[in-house]
Amino acid sequence: MQTRIRTLTIADALFPRANILRDATLVVAFSLITAGCAQIAFYVGPVPITGQTFAVLLSGVLLGSRRGALSQLAYLAQGVCGLPVFAAGHSGLPYMLGPTGGYLAGFVAAAFVVGLLAERGWDKRLWTTAAAMLAGNALLYMFGLLRLTDFVPSNSLLSVGLYPFIPGELMKMALVAITLPSAWKLLPRQQS
Repeated sequence: MQTRIRTLTIADALFPRANILRDATLVVAFSLITAGCAQIAFYVGPVPITGQTFAVLLSGVLLGSRRGALSQLAYLAQGVCGLPVFAAGHSGLPYMLGPTGGYLAGFVAAAFVVGLLAERGWDKRLWTTAAAMLAGNALLYMFGLLRLTDFVPSNSLLSVGLYPFIPGELMKMALVAITLPSAWKLLPRQQS
C-alpha cells in the first residue's frame, strides 16, 4: 500500500486550527491579493506584464494545492461577475475569452501544481522552491500560449507571449525561492 506524503504548508503552520472559516478566509484573501497584483499592469502587446503570477504561485506555495487553486477560481469568478479584478481593472467573460484567457485559466493549474509540490516539502529548500516555481510558471505559460495562438501569428507567438515576461518571472521566482525557506526557519518546529 502506497502512503501519500503530505507536509504542512506555511498557512497550516501559521493558522493551525483547521476549519472552514479559516480556509475560506485564506482563499478569499489570496483571490484579492491576485486582484491587487493585477492592477500592476504594463501593456507591451495584447498580454500585459502584471504582478499576478507572483500572487498565483505564492497562493499555491503558501496555501497548498486545493486552497491555492480555489483562490484562483474565486479570482476568476470575481472577474466574470464584473468586478474590476483583471489587469488594469478589466472584467467580464469577454475579457477572459480574449488573448489573456489562457493565462487566466493557467492560474488555477499553476497554483494547484505549486501547492502540491509545497505539500511534499518542496518549499523548504532554495532549489526545490525554485523548481516548484518554475514548474508552475511553465504550466501557466503553456495555457497562455495555447490560447494566444488564436490572436497572434505563430511566428511571433513567443516574442509576444513569453519572452517579454521572462525577466520579471525570474525575479519573482528568486524572491520566493530565497524568502520562503527562510520563513520556515522562523516558524516553531511543526510536525510534518
